[in-house]
Amino acid sequence: MLRELIGSVRRNHALEHATISILMGRLGPDTRLVGWATASGFYIYGNVPSEDVEASAEQGLSRLQAGESVLAVSPLCGTNLAVAGVLAGLASTVSAGNRSRWERLPGVLLASMLAVLAAQPLGRWLQKHVTTSPDLRDVEIVGVRGSGRQRGNYYKVETARR
Repeated sequence: MLRELIGSVRRNHALEHATISILMGRLGPDTRLVGWATASGFYIYGNVPSEDVEASAEQGLSRLQAGESVLAVSPLCGTNLAVAGVLAGLASTVSAGNRSRWERLPGVLLASMLAVLAAQPLGRWLQKHVTTSPDLRDVEIVGVRGSGRQRGNYYKVETARR
């Protein structure tokens, strides 16, 4: 049960990344979008036309099913930000030592910057092996519904296994 739940979220996370990548390709890199995967699909928040969301989700699914697994990993994913924050915090703490605040500052800044650099490949690795799964061979999109709010639109792309 738990394994299936986690698998569903991982697959939908991959499809969310693919959909956002395709949407940004259609609408331009300045398009502001946020995604959030769930066991039953994923949400996209942003002021984008609903027909573009639906078409991009269908195209993302087709491309992932055709083996284009690179679409499952995104440089814009929150996983990357979380890894960078954790590593920078740990590096800062370890490098602080017992010196005065001003004596610690250069070492803390250097350690934090190195941690953020190391976080890039680690974040991509975590996405590829832990937080996403490009194996969507038995997944289908069963609906796309949208809604508007004061701050913008959101869409729920609903998926199911065949």
